[in-house]
Amino acid sequence: MTTIINDLKEIFRRGEIHIRLIFINTIVFLAITLVQIVLALFRMDISSLLQWIEMPASVSQFLLQPWSIITYMFLHAGVMHLLFNMLWLYWFGQLSLYFFTARHLRGVYIWGGICGALLYLLAFNLFPYFENAVYYTYMMGASASVLAIVTAVAYREPNYQVNLLLLGRLPLKYFALIVIGIDLLFITADNAGGHIAHLGGALGGLLFAYLLNKGFDLTYYINVIIDALSRFSTVIVDGFSYLSAVFRQPIKPQKPRMKVTYGEATKEESPKPNVEPQTTNQSSCIDEIRAKIKQSGYQGLTEEEKKELFNASIR
Repeated sequence: MTTIINDLKEIFRRGEIHIRLIFINTIVFLAITLVQIVLALFRMDISSLLQWIEMPASVSQFLLQPWSIITYMFLHAGVMHLLFNMLWLYWFGQLSLYFFTARHLRGVYIWGGICGALLYLLAFNLFPYFENAVYYTYMMGASASVLAIVTAVAYREPNYQVNLLLLGRLPLKYFALIVIGIDLLFITADNAGGHIAHLGGALGGLLFAYLLNKGFDLTYYINVIIDALSRFSTVIVDGFSYLSAVFRQPIKPQKPRMKVTYGEATKEESPKPNVEPQTTNQSSCIDEIRAKIKQSGYQGLTEEEKKELFNASIR
């Protein structure tokens, strides 16, 4: 399991920006799905919590959760919703890198999502058709961001041909027109908010490509903010890593400091070896044996005295 996670981290680190965006969308989807499953086992619902990161149609609700204009573009309602958006992001993200930089692609993803959310918010509060749904309608998905990438590439290289399953080879300009036309036709359908957001994202992508040809980069300040947040998050992560390493490090016992005295030094006497003293009885006995040797010679000693004298000599 650890090897798989390390491999995925390496793919994310080395991947192009559209691959990283796909990773982020997929991880968010899996995390939310797992939480939903766990809560469902306890008969709990996460819908009310998810609404705080979805894009609301109500202006008053949006003012309470302004961050949702960013968070909604990384959420998806189901596997097929995620799959189609990520396939489009992979195909057109790879294509956009031929004509734009990675920073442009990252910025257009965010810019397109913002434009889609703003048009969705405007339409639901402007047209009477949506007045009954404005207070309970929420939106999620990366479709507006992906459509912004599609239309930006189509504006930059309108005659670049793509292969479609049923239509064959088709210039990008016609492909973009077909997609925009479908969203216009279904603007009052069940997923009206999604189609309106698609149109907003498409307009955002066109505006970006048009102004870039004029020398103005709409994504410049978006990328500046993303870079600043990235540096800040890196500092926070490094700080936590440092604190964790400090608390994990074992505390070594300190050695006692040496006492230094200035002036006349005093020498401590080293402890004398523990010498076992001879007993008084042994000493007097040997003296008597030696005196006897002087009087009668060694031959005059008994066997016991000879043995005692021998033992004394080897001590």
